[in-house]
Amino acid sequence: MMIIRAIHKEDNPHIAQVIRQVFIDDHYPKTGTAFADSQLDCMFETYDRPRSVYFVIEVDGKIVGGAGVSQLEHSDSTICELQKMYFLHEARGRGLGLQLIQKCLEKATEFGYEKCYLETLPEMLAAQHLYQKVGFDYISAPLGGTGHVSCPVWMLKRLR
Repeated sequence: MMIIRAIHKEDNPHIAQVIRQVFIDDHYPKTGTAFADSQLDCMFETYDRPRSVYFVIEVDGKIVGGAGVSQLEHSDSTICELQKMYFLHEARGRGLGLQLIQKCLEKATEFGYEKCYLETLPEMLAAQHLYQKVGFDYISAPLGGTGHVSCPVWMLKRLR
């Protein structure tokens, strides 16, 4: 059984492990990416604030992925960022990413954001295809100040 739900405090070590495992399995850079983010071990607390949410995907009781939205750092209040969207290999190709991103975008709209921004790695072609499918377009420069210097692909979607 598959469930998409808001993160709970006890999910912290599980989603941190999922995200780290994706970087290890797919040989993505560890520096200048989500792998090195200080909040990786305290995701519940990071998203436990207004206009922020992080969802996990649980399959048969095991967390296999997640994604969230929050106001884009060092930006105006109308722009959110789709953050930390990662899935274990066993969860890919099952349509879970589409369901999760739609849930995140619905919440972003509900929170009053007008645009949603994201940063990704050039190697993440399947993710980029999904982002385009839901209306994200490539942009030529980063927005805000996420510190993800190893993520040179930037995309933006208008929500309203």
